Amino acid sequence: SSLPGPFGIGTFGQSAYDFVDFLKETKQTHWQILPLTTTSYGDSPYQSFSAFAGNTYFIDYTLLEEDGLLKKNDYESVNFGDDPEKVDYSLIYKVKRPILEKAVKRFIELGDFDDYYHFEEANKDWLIDFSEFMSIKESFNEEPWYNWDEASINREPETMKEYRETLSDQITYHKVTQYLFFKQYNQLKKYANDNHIQIVGDIPIYVSRDSVEMWATPQYFKMKNKVEPTHVAGTPPDSFSDDGQFWGNPIYDWEYMKENGYDWWIWRLKESFNLYDVVRIDHFRGFESFWEVPYGSKSSAAGQWTKGPGYDLFKHITDALGELNIIAEDLGFMTQEVIDMRDKTGYPGMKILQFGFNGFEDSVELPHNYIPNTAAYVGTHDNMTARGWYEDTTNQAMRDQLDSYLNRRPGEKISEALNRGIASSVSNFAIYTMQDLLDLDNSARMNEPSTIGHNWQWRMLDGAIDEPLKESLTKLTVE
Repeated sequence: SSLPGPFGIGTFGQSAYDFVDFLKETKQTHWQILPLTTTSYGDSPYQSFSAFAGNTYFIDYTLLEEDGLLKKNDYESVNFGDDPEKVDYSLIYKVKRPILEKAVKRFIELGDFDDYYHFEEANKDWLIDFSEFMSIKESFNEEPWYNWDEASINREPETMKEYRETLSDQITYHKVTQYLFFKQYNQLKKYANDNHIQIVGDIPIYVSRDSVEMWATPQYFKMKNKVEPTHVAGTPPDSFSDDGQFWGNPIYDWEYMKENGYDWWIWRLKESFNLYDVVRIDHFRGFESFWEVPYGSKSSAAGQWTKGPGYDLFKHITDALGELNIIAEDLGFMTQEVIDMRDKTGYPGMKILQFGFNGFEDSVELPHNYIPNTAAYVGTHDNMTARGWYEDTTNQAMRDQLDSYLNRRPGEKISEALNRGIASSVSNFAIYTMQDLLDLDNSARMNEPSTIGHNWQWRMLDGAIDEPLKESLTKLTVE
């Protein structure tokens, strides 16, 4: 979403290929991205209508034109946003649908369906339910599924049969746009892999309450009636929020999942590795124990810790799928039990350098305490940028500690020093954010947890990647 380009949000078009070229030129090996799933409330990729469907905002219109599905005048005069550094989600929600409808119409007119039929068959286990869910949702003026009439909520056979007839065009639209999404993404991924760049994907631990999974497979979740969960997810009070983070996602019925051999999670990981070379599992500690909040509570502080499936889940996954390239997002409140579960899986954990500096004492987040089986970051999408963190939150004691620990060089920017810190660690991965490589302040922050309305918007300006940046990143990597 943060790549530059003319369509209001990053796409799978030329800018993405140019970014792969940049990674190759600067000797990088991995490109970590946020979830590619649809966005819903709050524009967050961690609150999606589906755990499997792709975000059609990323479909590139120039590529559709090359395929004969659009004409230039279908999109060239459309205003996708006035600020090239921010995604205007409300605007692109309105203007992108009519363009894609034209592309779908021409796709049907062309009648070349062999590849599409193959995609439809290969993905039918999620594609059919998703396409029906989105079409019915649109017929209810985008209302959440739990606000629909009882027959629609319960997926009564006669009602579903009627929807398949009356909403057939809309259902086809969603199927075809998913086909176009995956076609373009897979071509981009092949280009990345051919250039020795691996894609590190990201899967949220939870699904959204307003999702096709909750509607079509409610048996996988803790429910007290047909429409309400018994508990929802969050985190306890922490450094981000005095009340904790109130996510609101439904909680899995882990006992039911265990009885069924964790088949849903095995399927989800299998599909994820069809998309990505490496998968970062969000909120990994939630598999050992998770913070659940009684549904209807005003704040996450009303919750409690509850035991999760633990290592048993990952044993089932490994038995079914073999050894997988997974990064465990093991941040937050860590206990020995969580550490033991992570170590038993063998997955690398994460280290956040920003968390290592407090001005007066040692920390496991400082590079001299890292171990090789980790991925090191200055910060993630949930953190401030390196420069913003330094300018807005550090005191003199922390700055003195930073300068001394990093052996900060004369004229060296703090973002450069921090990036050098993770580059010089023993971690097997050092992942840099573009905001830090560009030395941007907190106006470029991607997400501020427990807030809504201004997140997930940052975009990189066209031309921001220049020769000095390429030279410095290459030097950082090679030396």
